[in-house]
Amino acid sequence: MPTQARALRVHSEDDVATLLSPALAAGTAVRAGETVVVTREAIPSGHKIALRAVPVGALLRKFGLPFGQATVDIAPGDWVHTHNVRTALDKNETYEWTGNVRSPEFPRAKTPVTDTTFAGYLRADGQVGIRNELWVLCTVGCINRVAEEIARRGHARLARANGGTVDGVYAHTHPYGCAQIGSDLAQTRRALAALATHPNCGGVLLFGLGCENNVLREQVDALRLADPSRLRWFNAQETEDEYEAALDALTELAARCATDVRLPVPASKLVLGMKCGGSDGFSGLTANPLVGILADRHAARGGVSVLTEVPEMFGAERLLMARADEETTFRAVGAMINDFKDYFRRYGEPIAENPSPGNKAGGITTLEEKSLGCVQKGGTAAPVRFVLGYGEPLRRAEGETEGGIALAYGPGNDAVSCTTLACAGAQIVLFTTGRGTPFGTCVPTLKISTNSDLARRKPHWIDFDAGPIAETGADPERLADELLALTLRVASGEETKAERNGCREIALFKDGVTE
Repeated sequence: MPTQARALRVHSEDDVATLLSPALAAGTAVRAGETVVVTREAIPSGHKIALRAVPVGALLRKFGLPFGQATVDIAPGDWVHTHNVRTALDKNETYEWTGNVRSPEFPRAKTPVTDTTFAGYLRADGQVGIRNELWVLCTVGCINRVAEEIARRGHARLARANGGTVDGVYAHTHPYGCAQIGSDLAQTRRALAALATHPNCGGVLLFGLGCENNVLREQVDALRLADPSRLRWFNAQETEDEYEAALDALTELAARCATDVRLPVPASKLVLGMKCGGSDGFSGLTANPLVGILADRHAARGGVSVLTEVPEMFGAERLLMARADEETTFRAVGAMINDFKDYFRRYGEPIAENPSPGNKAGGITTLEEKSLGCVQKGGTAAPVRFVLGYGEPLRRAEGETEGGIALAYGPGNDAVSCTTLACAGAQIVLFTTGRGTPFGTCVPTLKISTNSDLARRKPHWIDFDAGPIAETGADPERLADELLALTLRVASGEETKAERNGCREIALFKDGVTE
């Protein structure tokens, strides 16, 4: 038999394996563990090959769980993708709490957890910032360009790189607030309030126009500031020179930040945002499980990691629910899943429209498959302890030391979901990607490639390469050590590639009527 190509079978019950080799022609022998099959057609790298016969109508398994239904008879060696598999998602689920459910174990080594620290900024409310920035937040989109110019001038005057006292001055703009009403306006206001109290923000200028529905005084009242000296606010319509007024306000805030210094704090003070975007067939095999190892370790130290992208939990939600710390949490997760399905139905959209064209080109076939890979960012052992509404910050009781996972209500869209993680209090986002993206949100966004080809082609986007897990069989625990070390360096001030490239964006979740 000729030299065999390699494929990865995640679980012994899987019907498919993922090609680790470059694209293969028909007639190529492929080994997945002890199983060898021969390709019956050309198969792209990162895509799935059938390891056994699957009759039409039967469910196919990957990660040991169903990810779709065969639309034709599938033979060993067939390419398994959208042409012969469809989603099985079509309804809301009923979930029953038994009190003793357990998550299936994914094979991986266990590494003892050791205490670690990073250098951060202690805040009055007990949170810890990993940046000491000034943020300009707009109540309304009409003043976005003015806010950006204010931040540009403020950065030139006040940033440390220019001899100032803060890490930077940045405007985080959005198109809403003008004619929003009802719950949709409340949603925007809640998200902006969460950002204004973010620990990476040493001081905030709330900048309004003066005639918008998102009344500035009401936005200020929505804040929960432990230190009001770090807030300035005014409406542009009520000020003769908005640039001068804004720069005066930023200068006062920068002076307030002058006494802030980095101090060693436990790594458990980090809230890690876990995100995947531009996913491919390797996402659930390399980068996402790698980030999941960090989530488990972080929880063991008493830290919390946040997952969002609720539609990308569809079909895999039971893996998370099996780790709910109590019945109330279990039921809150189920309600969140079904509510998001109802959101799709309100607009007449199919709940399984995801994955995107890029995901499919990268080897992901159905939403269930994408979800089974996506939820691995939450690890396999950390308990699910918090369920947050959209724009709701994580609030832990004083002295609470138990770690775990928080789930935050939000869509899968990269910009919106990363902003959701920041609203929840994540000081840093660990963003896994197989297709690649330059995107960065308002907090440091550390990009982790699922395959080494992407890391080699886009070194100016990618901070860390998880590809060796599949390419060379690198030990995930060793790579987790390296990723943790990088994460702590970023938390202590090292810039991510997105920061160096000036990629700092927010996007708010809109769901409602505009007048």
